[in-house]
Amino acid sequence: MPSKTHWEKIYASKPTTAVSWFQEHARHSLDLIAATGIPRDGAIIDVGGGASTLVDDLLAAGYSALTVLDLSAAALTAAQARLGVKAAQVNWLESDITTAVLPCSAFDVWHDRAVFHFLTTPEERQAYVQTVLRSVKPGGHVIVATFAEDGPIQCSGLPVQRYSAAELHAEFGAPFTLVHHDKEEHHTPFGTVQQFVYCYCRKS
Repeated sequence: MPSKTHWEKIYASKPTTAVSWFQEHARHSLDLIAATGIPRDGAIIDVGGGASTLVDDLLAAGYSALTVLDLSAAALTAAQARLGVKAAQVNWLESDITTAVLPCSAFDVWHDRAVFHFLTTPEERQAYVQTVLRSVKPGGHVIVATFAEDGPIQCSGLPVQRYSAAELHAEFGAPFTLVHHDKEEHHTPFGTVQQFVYCYCRKS
């Protein structure tokens, strides 16, 4: 997992709207979360949510049990500042997802866009999947997006692991039933295009 120091430097040196992963609205993620059909008080965790605008749009849509986890305090602070008084409606966690201790069977939806592909060792990926298994409710929903097999080989100067939908699902294995997969062309703030793959699974 890239170091906390690395990400703090990234967010200290660039506006949150100038990082390559910025989306004004995370439409693909919002559509997949809506497709789960969970009630508006269902528990959602956005892993690596940092300064993402996803939490803004989830609040606007009426979701009320939101957790945002990120390694970077600066990213979380930026999101809180943007939300203003609404930030008090969100549970903010500053933690490394490969070592985080989350409550058991706590979440109806696990969402991660662009964290899992930074886990370049089997040990890191295994730790991540075990955390998903512990903290997502039985029958819960897991939405993970990474760089696709034709996506970038690096991000923010760091190596990444690229996946096809089948390869990404295989990392999670039999306890997770693949419901849907899709690709997305992400247009970065500086005009390049990155290919992402999304996998939406149900936990058995």
